[in-house]
Amino acid sequence: MPFWTLSGLRRGNASTKWGLRDGDNGQEGVLGMPRFDPAICEPSCTACAEICPTEAITATPDASAPIAIDYGKCVTCQLCVEACPTGALTCSHDWAFGVRRREDLHWHAERDENAGTYKPPAGFTRSLHVRHVDAGSCNGCESELQALNNPFYNLHRLGVFFTASPRFADVLLVTGPVTHAMRGPLLATYEAMPEPRWVMAIGTCAVAGGTAGGGEFCANGLEGILPVDFYLPGCPPNPAAIIEAFLVMLARKCQAVTGGRMHD
Repeated sequence: MPFWTLSGLRRGNASTKWGLRDGDNGQEGVLGMPRFDPAICEPSCTACAEICPTEAITATPDASAPIAIDYGKCVTCQLCVEACPTGALTCSHDWAFGVRRREDLHWHAERDENAGTYKPPAGFTRSLHVRHVDAGSCNGCESELQALNNPFYNLHRLGVFFTASPRFADVLLVTGPVTHAMRGPLLATYEAMPEPRWVMAIGTCAVAGGTAGGGEFCANGLEGILPVDFYLPGCPPNPAAIIEAFLVMLARKCQAVTGGRMHD
């Protein structure tokens, strides 16, 4: 008997229970989106805005909130945390940053706690079939998508399946900033999908263009190209964050983020 077969039989089921019930999500110690405390932010300081590679942080004239943060553009590089002299920006483990509304990725001093609640279309609460289109990704997001079907995450146990044909897909999952060469194939895939259909932007590139957005060869993600139903920034978002996004779409989990902040 091959060694790995014997090892697998001895170990038993390696899949996590997380997603269906409490269990290990595999993200112990993983850094997420930086947290912002405007109370200790120095009004005249623009160090974080100057160092941000994607302009996710911009300076504002508002003394109560000297900077504006768009987490949809954040690549979680943590450079802003290193540059902040007052500790207004700190590291966090807020990795599940998927939202239904683009505005929920903008930091707000006040937020609507009910903004993330919704009802999915009838017939879309039990399973999902997903068609993935790589629209110019660096393949970082693809490596995380591949991990969804490994023995630990085992995405199929949640009723979520990747399909090769858009004609059988419920969700169009897009990665990459949408290069000009991939715009046509992307639109053709969307048009081939039956109604009702959802569009999911996975990774900061698909949400807002990332580090390459607006360049000579690509757009700023899906903005203005397709109607997006779900946004999940990150560079790349980890497998657990992608699973959480699917579960929110299926109304099995509540959206964890509104106003650019995780719920307590």
